[in-house]
Amino acid sequence: MTAANFERALALALVHEGGYVDHPADPGGATNLGVTIGTLSDWLGRPATKAEVKALTKATVAPIYRRNYWNAVRGDELPSGIDYCVFDFAVNSGKGRAIPSLQRALSVADDGKLGPLTLAAAASKDAGQTIERICADRLAFLRRLSTWPTFGRGWSARVEGVRAEAMALAAFAVPTVSVETKPLAPPAPRNSGSPVIPPVPAAPVVQTGGLWSALKSLFRKVA
Repeated sequence: MTAANFERALALALVHEGGYVDHPADPGGATNLGVTIGTLSDWLGRPATKAEVKALTKATVAPIYRRNYWNAVRGDELPSGIDYCVFDFAVNSGKGRAIPSLQRALSVADDGKLGPLTLAAAASKDAGQTIERICADRLAFLRRLSTWPTFGRGWSARVEGVRAEAMALAAFAVPTVSVETKPLAPPAPRNSGSPVIPPVPAAPVVQTGGLWSALKSLFRKVA
C-alpha cells in the first residue's frame, strides 16, 4: 500500500507490453510500450499518428499509465501486491474488468465502483488469497476471448508472472506499527550560577593498625 509501488508495477508492465507492434489480429491497432494509438489519441486530445506511437518512450508513457490505470484502480490505497495485480489487469484488459474482478475476489458487490467498502475489504483480507483469486478470474476471462488461440500462450505467461511478483510484493510488505511514545521527564531544576557538580563518594578507610592496638589493650585488661 504505497505510492512507491507504482514505479515497480510500471516497470513490470512495460516488460510484458514490449515495444512497437501493429498486429493485424490486435484490435488495439498500433501499440508501443502498451499504449495503443487510441489511448494516445485520447491523451493528446486529437488523433495520433503511428509515427507518434513509435516515438513513445518510458518517460512519456509513465503519466498515461499513472492517470489511466494506477489512479483509476486507486493503486496508492490498495495493499501491496494487490495494487500491482489489479493495475496490470487494468492495463491489459481495462479497469472495467479489473475492478469487478477484485471485488469478486473480496466477496463484495462487483459494481465496478472502487470505493471505501472495497478498499476496507482489501485491507482486511489475506492478500495472497485475493491475488490468487484475481489471477484465476483473469485467466478465465482471457480464455473466453476469440483471440486466445493467437495470444493465449503469452497471456498465460503474463498472468503467472504477475501472480508471482504480486505474491512477492505482498510477502515483503512492511506492516504499519503504531508505537506509543511518552514525553521525556523534564530536567531537574538547577541554579543559574556555577554548574552543579555531583560529589564524588569517598573511598572506605580501613584502619587495620588502630583496630589491632585496641584488641591487644582489651586482652591485657582481661588477663
